[in-house]
Amino acid sequence: MAALVWGLFHCDVYLMSKGLKIVCLGGGPASLYFAILMKKANAEHDITVIERGQRDSTWGFGVVFSDDTLRGFMEADAASYKRIVEKFAYWGGIDTHIHGKTINSQGHGFCGMSRLALLNIFHDRCDELGVNLQFNTDITDIDQLNISDHDLVVAGDGLTSILREAYAGEFGTSMDWRANKFCWLATTKPLDDFEFIFRENEHGWWWVHAYRYEEGTTTWIVETSEQTWSAAGMDKASEEDTKAYCEKLFADDLDDHPIIINRSVWRTFPVVRNERLYHQNIVLLGDAVRSAHFSIGSGTKLAMEDAIALSGYCDDCDGDVGRALEMYQQIRKDEADRLQRTAVVSLSWFEHIDRYAAVQSAEQFTFNMMCRAKRVTYDNLKLRDPGFIAGVDRWFAGHVKELTGFADIDTTSPTVPVFQPFKIGEMRVENRFQLSAMCQYCAIDGLPTDWHLMHYGERAVGGVGLINTEMLCIASDARITPGCGGIWSPEQTEKWRQIVSFIHGNSQAKVCAQIGHAGRKGATCVPWDGGIDEPLPEGAWDIRSASPIPYLKHGVVPQELSEFDIQRITAEFVHAAENAEEAGFDMLELHLAHGYLLSAFISPVTNKRSDKYGGDIHARMSFPLSVVRAVRDVWPASKPMSARISATDWIDDGLSENDMLQVARSLKEAGLDIINVSTGQVTKDEKPMYGRMFQAPFADQIRNEIGIATIVAGNITSADQANTLIAAGRTDIVAMGRPIMNEPHLVLNAAAHYGHTKQQWPPQYLSGKFLAEALSKKSAAEFLDLRLAAKPPNPSEALAIAVARGDVLSGSEEDSG
Repeated sequence: MAALVWGLFHCDVYLMSKGLKIVCLGGGPASLYFAILMKKANAEHDITVIERGQRDSTWGFGVVFSDDTLRGFMEADAASYKRIVEKFAYWGGIDTHIHGKTINSQGHGFCGMSRLALLNIFHDRCDELGVNLQFNTDITDIDQLNISDHDLVVAGDGLTSILREAYAGEFGTSMDWRANKFCWLATTKPLDDFEFIFRENEHGWWWVHAYRYEEGTTTWIVETSEQTWSAAGMDKASEEDTKAYCEKLFADDLDDHPIIINRSVWRTFPVVRNERLYHQNIVLLGDAVRSAHFSIGSGTKLAMEDAIALSGYCDDCDGDVGRALEMYQQIRKDEADRLQRTAVVSLSWFEHIDRYAAVQSAEQFTFNMMCRAKRVTYDNLKLRDPGFIAGVDRWFAGHVKELTGFADIDTTSPTVPVFQPFKIGEMRVENRFQLSAMCQYCAIDGLPTDWHLMHYGERAVGGVGLINTEMLCIASDARITPGCGGIWSPEQTEKWRQIVSFIHGNSQAKVCAQIGHAGRKGATCVPWDGGIDEPLPEGAWDIRSASPIPYLKHGVVPQELSEFDIQRITAEFVHAAENAEEAGFDMLELHLAHGYLLSAFISPVTNKRSDKYGGDIHARMSFPLSVVRAVRDVWPASKPMSARISATDWIDDGLSENDMLQVARSLKEAGLDIINVSTGQVTKDEKPMYGRMFQAPFADQIRNEIGIATIVAGNITSADQANTLIAAGRTDIVAMGRPIMNEPHLVLNAAAHYGHTKQQWPPQYLSGKFLAEALSKKSAAEFLDLRLAAKPPNPSEALAIAVARGDVLSGSEEDSG
């Protein structure tokens, strides 16, 4: 409110004035570029940039921009863009060195340049436009800035901004110091492409982010885990010690070129966030407002795009700073925060190098790394470099053939990863798509109806490799709602047998029965007839759970399970498993997730028992594990078993990461073949972090650290995303619910799109197969044309076009002018 009043109070003054009085603290790209754009827009602006260092000094070595980023710079200020393009080193490829191999990927379009050269370009441009540059001026107290004498005060003073820290509460500042250690170095070794180099020595894994930024000089950022850094004695190392250690470690990569140091001390990366981007007339730009990890090279990009955005809002508002700042808050924050989230995902991937380097080949590791931040996917990489993806496909096919022993896998002209078969236990699944378990809430006294036959049958003939049923309740008082299906009676078993028989007779899909007990989430309304999770107003049955804690605050308090209840329910699970075998199901899954009965024992949020079933994770797992073992004993050894788990409760005092790993480890030891990884729905107090493929990191960790196959769902909406997760080794099966609910033949259409002609189509639909394949070829060609048309040109080509159009002067004209 204070900011709004301040803005309204000054509005008339700004509108009447010819120019604004602006001071920018910090002489980095954010402040300088903002000053350039504002002065260019209105020569009457009085702008001062204050920098504590000298004009020709800077920390660090090089900065990186993408083609797309540079296009935005050309539109903002063609004159500085021209000078940037004339200075940069351009590359289109990335080399990844690991396990004695070098994997190359092309089509990425990035440039690097000296940070000092960039700053000097901005210095010269500021001089031309009349910006007042003050060097060697150290501001140690914000009172030195005379904030009230200025219309706008720009905090462009980096990660340790004194302006931001002075008003940290008003800005809503938070800082998350991450675990890895890194050191910013350089070398004289010339590079043609960006390089990632991974080396393991007696202390652990080390890796380099390297790129040429000017002739004869290459940025050489070394990163490692804190554990490896400490083991190597780097916690006590001087700059010279670091130089010597890294020259020895990367001797084979440096080719006798020396390491160069420049204030090259070991650091940890801080993820800086701010809820508010301005306070009164103070605004945050660049690293002062948010930090982006160097692994995606976006710190300087974000700073300059902040400057473009804010200067544009000031221009749109005719100098009304209050309105401009509110636009900056409302529009720019969301845009930039999305990129920061991408950078954090990338940063997190590098915090778990050991997880991947220890188990993945060079080919899979490289693909995994390229797709680490989720912005780049399988299809995206195929557009950039078809040869690279062809190599990934060949490697993956060979890997699957070796892993499964299936002799019919084509490794010469392989299909895409998501259509490679998989082996769960002894069971073959024809592709990596699963229909996720989705409650239908239309059973009658637990009996499935024609709806279930249609629902599951249509998705089976639609091509999915694995069908997962909704949770089949093990008893009438184990249901979530009166409409939930069951498998406790002979009549129910027979109905499920008919559905399974139809699927087997009309498709290659395998069918998994998911069995479970609702626990404290039972005796609730059908969602469209009373509301989700709402207690039944009448006809309710007694509900039980690990502890007498209701799911909803106004919900029914469950009875705490007694020892007798535990024995009875275990027997009901065993009986349900026997019925599932009689019904002909290919696979069985126990529901240990989403706050249902067995999940409630696992989570510390819902299990407050003081007996042998409560306490640490081992005690909390004792009842669920006893059920798993009892069911495994009666379920045929030739058929696979799974469990669905909630890997996190999305709450601070919920299931920990170590708990999750112990759950997975104990399930593997109990004889399960695969784990279906989900999250949350255990407590209404949860605060999930939704996003694309948001549950994949949990399946990834379980798969690669515990060594058991995984299934994962969670906002996976396309075959492209499925291909990405499978090829990267982050999961083995991708489960889709709503996408396949909305498009029953999603898998058949995906097969046509990727040219997977061996996908089985029902004979009744073969004419549709030919049409789908023809349309897919046509749409793929049209899509490629659109992408190529939208692709930003090489910056040098873009500059030539701009000169020809007269948007910017040629070199000779600029010199003579």
